Amino acid sequence: MTNSFDVVVIGGGHAACESAHAAARLGCNTALVVVRRETIARMSCNPAVGGPGKSQIVREIDALGGLMARVTDKTGLQYRTLNSSKGAAVRANRVQSDTAEYESAMREELEKTPGLSIIEGEVGELESEGGKISAVVLLSGEGLLAKAVVVCTGTFLNGLLHTGMEQTPGGRYREQPSCALPDSLKKLGFTLGRLKTGTPPRLNKNTIDFSALAPQGGDEPPPPFSFFSGEIKREQTPCHLTHTNEKTHSVIRAGFETSPLYTGVIKGVGPRYCPSIEDKVMRFRDKTSHHIFLEPVSRNSPEIYPNGISTSLSQETQEAFLKTIPGLEDVEILKAGYAVEYDFAHPTQLYPTLETKKIGGLFFAGQINGTSGYEEAAGQGLLAGINAALGVRGEQQIILKRSESYIGVLVDDLTTHGTEEPYRMFTSRAEHRLVLRQDNADERLCGLGHSLGLLDVENYRAFLEKRERINSAVSAIRKKTVKPDSATLAGLEKIGLPKIDEALQLDKYLRRPDVTLKREGVAEGGVFEFLREYSADETERAEIEIKYEGYIGRQNLWIKQLGEIENIPLERDMDYANISGLSIELRQKLDKVRPVTFGQASRMAGMTPAALAVLMITLKSRKKI
Repeated sequence: MTNSFDVVVIGGGHAACESAHAAARLGCNTALVVVRRETIARMSCNPAVGGPGKSQIVREIDALGGLMARVTDKTGLQYRTLNSSKGAAVRANRVQSDTAEYESAMREELEKTPGLSIIEGEVGELESEGGKISAVVLLSGEGLLAKAVVVCTGTFLNGLLHTGMEQTPGGRYREQPSCALPDSLKKLGFTLGRLKTGTPPRLNKNTIDFSALAPQGGDEPPPPFSFFSGEIKREQTPCHLTHTNEKTHSVIRAGFETSPLYTGVIKGVGPRYCPSIEDKVMRFRDKTSHHIFLEPVSRNSPEIYPNGISTSLSQETQEAFLKTIPGLEDVEILKAGYAVEYDFAHPTQLYPTLETKKIGGLFFAGQINGTSGYEEAAGQGLLAGINAALGVRGEQQIILKRSESYIGVLVDDLTTHGTEEPYRMFTSRAEHRLVLRQDNADERLCGLGHSLGLLDVENYRAFLEKRERINSAVSAIRKKTVKPDSATLAGLEKIGLPKIDEALQLDKYLRRPDVTLKREGVAEGGVFEFLREYSADETERAEIEIKYEGYIGRQNLWIKQLGEIENIPLERDMDYANISGLSIELRQKLDKVRPVTFGQASRMAGMTPAALAVLMITLKSRKKI
């Protein structure tokens, strides 16, 4: 083994990109091992980044110094803010990306990262020595010595593609699976399971009748994803909306006899919250139609992604049901939809740092941990890359808390509870979501990103300046009095805000649920013109801080109170089997999960107040608290 690295990252997907970039940025000699360089950052499924619960993760990656948001802004086809009429906790950016440009831009970012080498090859085996990872061996026979390894293999471990009764080995379309590596993981003592996900057929846009469909445009001006991108000047491309109907559903039902999903061929568990079209037809029989969003994948490609109809039905059935859908009567399939089954490692085998419990220096990130989605994978990859580098440097690894990030919620859910189905992030999973908004991810995590050395000085300075401007805007709003004079009343009426009968402070007016600082009100001549010097983002942040300050204050107090016991550490080698007062079931669960804090133990399934009291008494008796 002639090649030696501090960190080796296996895979080329979104988790691997963030992981390799982070490790190299933190000063580690890093190798990214991918079968083919041109597949790096491939968007295997939908051509979009973001959405509720997911955009928060992307913004957190950005605040920590990661790549996804910046690359998305450089390559977007359409930029939208979802749930804009709802509360700040559930607002979310979503960007349709040009997939070819995204791959190219991400690859360029990695290629220019100092200390990062991209190696083409397939990993066949992991080697360990003395309970620690020591090397990565390629199928070619080449060995790479490594102090830390991050496994980001996506859907490639024993991947099997299904289209009707046809089965093809593969991690995705026309790409071979990894069959040797899962055997190596089992030899190292890891327990693997089987999951399933799917993708829709890709359609030829030149055979679609768009005149019969409703266009879906982006926001103007386009809202940037990254805190550091500045103004987006890219031309936006519309999506189009169509829908299934009863005839579509009849054709799908008739094709069930050749469905691998309903004939028992597929054994892996599929995603509950992103069902295939055959699942929708079967589970929601009262619905006569389902929306389909026709999304372009690139400016220079005829390919259209029909979001909402992932399927593993036969190609013949896919062709038949598509032609019953408005606008698709003459559509041509460029690539049939398929399901993919793959191995994953049960995530309770990980610490919240994403380091494995069995092998020191070995980390798992992305779909290997049972998650679905680019954003969830990228967040894990970033955390794993950071901790791999910190471990190599002999420094304390970081754990992101549930109270400070969606990434923390994601990792805590996985490592504490595990998952039996592809895990997808939702805002409802975060109990502190009002303080974990996408707009304030910079406030929460830029300091950490900069202290680690991931977020550069220029961007950190920009964050500090922006924070000062937000504070200034908040102060200006608090000082402003709104008076019921004719000009003010006319201005409020013009932008659809309720009138006032007496003078009152603007901050009190803003706390009304039907009042917001609309941009037209801030524009020249608007009723809130005094805020024109602040950007739309700065004004929104100031408004949110004022409108929700009571709720945010109570939630922060709750977080502080919980933190007093949340962060009490538990020994990694604690002998749970000999703690009297705990049930045998709980002793076994604690021994399996090995929670690193009292807070993590409190969230384990089956944990009771009595058991927590026993655990607390045990810690006190050992003078650990």
